[in-house]
Amino acid sequence: MDWVKRVYPFNAEQTVNIASEFGPLVALFVVNAITGNVEDGTWALIISTVLAVVAMLVVLKRLPIFPLIASAVTVVFGILTLVTHDPMWVQIKVTIFNAGFALFLFAGLVVKKNFFKYILEKTFHYTQKGWDQFTWSFAWFFVATAVANEVVRIGYAPGNTYNLFGFKMDGVNVWILFKIAIIMPASGLYAFLLTRLMAKHALPATERNDVVTAAAAGVPVAHKKDSKVPNPAG
Repeated sequence: MDWVKRVYPFNAEQTVNIASEFGPLVALFVVNAITGNVEDGTWALIISTVLAVVAMLVVLKRLPIFPLIASAVTVVFGILTLVTHDPMWVQIKVTIFNAGFALFLFAGLVVKKNFFKYILEKTFHYTQKGWDQFTWSFAWFFVATAVANEVVRIGYAPGNTYNLFGFKMDGVNVWILFKIAIIMPASGLYAFLLTRLMAKHALPATERNDVVTAAAAGVPVAHKKDSKVPNPAG
């Protein structure tokens, strides 16, 4: 099954995380396109988000903190859209969440508390420099997606109709299509390429065992600064 891993490199947890992030958006897009009512689409968004949380619990037997927080924020902003009858809340949620998470990652680097290292150290094994570069890169990616979200949200206003690739679409559907057709594959590709580039920061096998043992016991491990690790790719 090695060919499957090459074509689809994500594990079960990553798959559930991706589905929980973009599945509700697909539901929002389809229902909004069928009914022409953004509130119907928002109900689909909220219901599918709750179902995604249940799926995480069933598949993973636990609730990963990051997808859980993202799902909770989605439900809250979805309810705000239903209460105010304004789709702006669903749209701006992405900007607020991504910008806020980028600030959180930057702050963690400043105070030497690397978030990704904390939650992923049992799965991926990098030097401290590697973890910092990984987190720094992702923080800027979140900034870029927050800015892009605002550009599309403001540029394609809800209630207006736009001619896009020969199709007439409401501003909300243009925004959803942007999220599904551009942000979703870009996020997956970025994570995939960044993980591959991180190979040069991989820890030697002997040091990996120490990290895994310490992480399981909840004990922080200080890696050798700028460890010279052979690149598996040559």
